[in-house]
Amino acid sequence: MLNRIGVVGIVIEESDSIGRINEILHEHSSIISGRMGLPHINGRHVNIISIVVDGTTDEIGSLTGKLGALPGVSVKSALSKKTY
Repeated sequence: MLNRIGVVGIVIEESDSIGRINEILHEHSSIISGRMGLPHINGRHVNIISIVVDGTTDEIGSLTGKLGALPGVSVKSALSKKTY
């Protein structure tokens, strides 16, 4: 199966989920090319993490599915149409 490149956006509104988010990201570290986190956006209790991924659609789907199942966590992804 060929890889696709893309970005995953994670919005965290429940800080109790942060530990599990980091565990999931570590479990999928082989497909993560880069990560940027922004804590407490504009004084609000919302954290945002953006991740650049390079993996199969199954691998990326596994990552986003596990993250999206956590309480207070919203996930969206955009992937390249072209495979590599």
